[in-house]
Amino acid sequence: MPMMCAVAFSPRGRLYYADPGSLTPRVGDRVLVPTDAGPEVATCMWAAQWVSEDVGELPVLAAMAAPEDLSRAETSRRRRAQARVAARRLAREHHLAMKIVGVDHVPDSGAFTVYFTAESRVDFRELVRDLNRTLAARVHLRQLSARDSARVQGGIGSCGRDLCCATFLTDFEPVSLRMARDQDLALNPMRISGACGRLMCCLRYEHPLYEEFADAVPAVGERASTPAGEGRVVRHDVPRQEVVVALDGGGRNSCARASVCPSRQAHDAVHGQK
Repeated sequence: MPMMCAVAFSPRGRLYYADPGSLTPRVGDRVLVPTDAGPEVATCMWAAQWVSEDVGELPVLAAMAAPEDLSRAETSRRRRAQARVAARRLAREHHLAMKIVGVDHVPDSGAFTVYFTAESRVDFRELVRDLNRTLAARVHLRQLSARDSARVQGGIGSCGRDLCCATFLTDFEPVSLRMARDQDLALNPMRISGACGRLMCCLRYEHPLYEEFADAVPAVGERASTPAGEGRVVRHDVPRQEVVVALDGGGRNSCARASVCPSRQAHDAVHGQK
């Protein structure tokens, strides 16, 4: 069985999985993780543990971070902070309608990548020249989408937990209003939108649960037979795995989906007579 640990490059940042190799890092230990720009200092968030599933190729931790690695990481952090302040100041001076959301710094080359959002295309050529001169380094600017911006900045979702995109989501899959309707959610943008202003990603990965439930029970409006008697389905309660039925004799009955049977007519209409 392979071993795996999880690391983060910034506090409350996105988790990345790695193979600990011969190392045994504990939670809070600083380690060196191989990246395209060379080994970078990260913090171990999950201690190394055996996993039963095949997780594929994972980067192997290079080493435990030495004092000189931590010093280099702290210098890079200060340089990122300086670049963020300079970029915001120069963007205001150039009257550019853009928002600086993050900065990356490569210690070996000294290059910066400044991430920003904007409602439309921005001519930032003069800004780049001023940043190159101010920071005495090569600077690249990259425009992000609303979802990528939320991933870079991080934050807390309406559920009270760290944003999914900033912690474990690796891809943004399409999310539609139909998913919100299927989950019986009020189509209020304030209730179904995430920190990025787009539909919440959790609507997408929770949707299969609602599809599977809908396939297993009578649809709303159909006749159904329950332990309490015959009636008509008025609501699905997917989180509780229950179906609410208005009984012919009066009143409502909430029962587990396994105890609700569709009428013979509805069954034959879906599956055909045998």
